[in-house]
Amino acid sequence: MRILITGAAGFLGSHLCDRLLSEGHDVLGMDNFITGKPENLAHLAGNPRFTFFRHDVSNFIFIPGKVDAVLHFASPASPNPKSPVGYFNLPIQTMKAGALGTHHSLGVAKANGARFLLASTSEIYGDPLVHPQREDYPGNVDPTGPRAVYDEAKRFAEALTMAYNRTHNVDTRIVRIFNTYGPRMDLEDGRALPNFLKQALLGRPLTVYGDGSQTRSFCYVDDLVDGIVRLLHSNEHLPVNLGNPVEMTILEFAQAINRITGNLSGIAYLPDERSARDPQRRQPDIDRARALLGWEPRVGLEEGIQRTIPYFKSALGLA
Repeated sequence: MRILITGAAGFLGSHLCDRLLSEGHDVLGMDNFITGKPENLAHLAGNPRFTFFRHDVSNFIFIPGKVDAVLHFASPASPNPKSPVGYFNLPIQTMKAGALGTHHSLGVAKANGARFLLASTSEIYGDPLVHPQREDYPGNVDPTGPRAVYDEAKRFAEALTMAYNRTHNVDTRIVRIFNTYGPRMDLEDGRALPNFLKQALLGRPLTVYGDGSQTRSFCYVDDLVDGIVRLLHSNEHLPVNLGNPVEMTILEFAQAINRITGNLSGIAYLPDERSARDPQRRQPDIDRARALLGWEPRVGLEEGIQRTIPYFKSALGLA
């Protein structure tokens, strides 16, 4: 297949490029480097089956030649309000990537009779009132809150994708991605794992807000990419959750990171300054992924952290 991946220089996009190239496909990567990093694709320089286009998907997309599949992964994704490349500080770009970018990417798929896969997110569930979150749960989302630029962009993208499926018969798929980690993730992402792992490798106390009772689940990137590829090759059009259903508290997670890394600096408890809209619990129901794709995560937390540590050490200048 000849496959277009938008957001190819991002954390997930670059891993998808690697996986699809390893399967013998020709990959066309597209990114404007607002949040993606050129170094995530540097190892593909000179690969005759990889072509890169520097382009903003908010503008019309032209790809010469036939395209067999389009994977739309272009969007700021960091929830860190202090990050210059997080969606809090790129609100208009985030909305454009979800709205105009999805529209233009779907246009490429429609023009080529190609498969289309949208990277959606667990954030469409907002601060959920149902646990774990199933695909038929409509969510508890504030459309005007500080996280809305990302949440609502993805919710619109899902609606537009289904409209193209029902109106133009575009062969679409939607993946709802839960917390994922691994090499190439942004150390300033703002999520618990990069914060904790960075602190632990630097020998600092891990900062836990409040009592650490809020929960998350963590999926290693290779598992997630495997699920995405399986979904791409399936015939499922409705959204499918991909993530690790093993839920743990932030405090338990911090303790696990200290144990795995051998960090003896312990945990520092800070006042709970999280936004009221910061989800208190997050856990995917993956029954549909199991039934439709034969997929579930296989890499345990300790193994995944061990695989991720070398990248973090290198990025922190510790290697």
